[in-house]
Amino acid sequence: MTDAKAAARAIDALRRGWPVTVRADSGSLTVLAVEGADAVTLVTFDPDGQADMLISAARAETLKLTNQRAAADPEMPVQIARVPWIDRDVAMAIADPVRDLATPLKGPFHARPLTAPDAAATALRLARLAGILPAFFVKAEAQGEAEVSTQDVAAYDDAKRLLIATRARLPVAASENAEIIAFRSPEEPREHVALIVGKRDALPPVVRLHSECLTGDVLGSLKCDCGPQLHEALHQIADAPWGVLLYLRQEGRGIGLVNKLRAYALQDQGFDTVDANVRLGFAIDARDFSVAARMLDLLGIDTVRLLTNNPAKVAGLEAAGVTVSERLPLSITSNPHNDRYLATKRDRTGHQL
Repeated sequence: MTDAKAAARAIDALRRGWPVTVRADSGSLTVLAVEGADAVTLVTFDPDGQADMLISAARAETLKLTNQRAAADPEMPVQIARVPWIDRDVAMAIADPVRDLATPLKGPFHARPLTAPDAAATALRLARLAGILPAFFVKAEAQGEAEVSTQDVAAYDDAKRLLIATRARLPVAASENAEIIAFRSPEEPREHVALIVGKRDALPPVVRLHSECLTGDVLGSLKCDCGPQLHEALHQIADAPWGVLLYLRQEGRGIGLVNKLRAYALQDQGFDTVDANVRLGFAIDARDFSVAARMLDLLGIDTVRLLTNNPAKVAGLEAAGVTVSERLPLSITSNPHNDRYLATKRDRTGHQL
């Protein structure tokens, strides 16, 4: 029997820098996130300084470990043998590719066979769910502050447990006739919201799935097109008979704000947004559009006219049971700071007008 709360507790513990025990049929591991560790917690976790490191295969490839383990799949884990010179600071340099220019000479490293492959893969998935770097100190025998099984994590699904928390009238600049609805699940601290604009009728609404972007939506970043897309979408929804903006708390295409800023730093080093995400050990796009489908279901909407340039959003909704009767393009003027970003979306992730 799976326990969604166990997965949520494990995610919270990792964010707090606490060790977590991951149990699997092939064996168990206790992990301590590298970026959550400090001198005190690391010594408490590993007083003898012998805990190996666990990193993603994508990171292992950068560290020239591909001759010891194939690193074609960035989701796969690689275990690095611990040696005395790998302290917490060196471990962070190993974990964080943003630091590569400052610490270019690392190693030599030795990759060890995984002692518990399923538990190791689950630990990396937990890191990605927690929005932290997929890098751990790892021990085969220890007890963490939280305990979770591979089955708990595999069954963890924020969308299924999402419910309407509250709703209220909210006049906005695009339309005075609007209502805001908040959604949350028992385990997930982030709330998603929907803004319904106009008077509902029998026609499919114009719907925009907008992933949270603090830098673009709030601070007016010129590196992306998120802020202009948000405001243009609201005006197009307001011009329709009725529509819905779904504001999804999936910052940085699902990798979280801190990791998105790390990706920005890698972009400043010459990587595009796709390669930056992969270099950090994350998927190119880690968003879960079943969350949007669940929100629409709770609103009683099963058919939409989707305002997007991203075919993955169409596919994601339809895979979750929502009919997309029409895709409506969203055209935004580029600027010198986001030209490359928009070209990458077009050429490498299939965005189209």
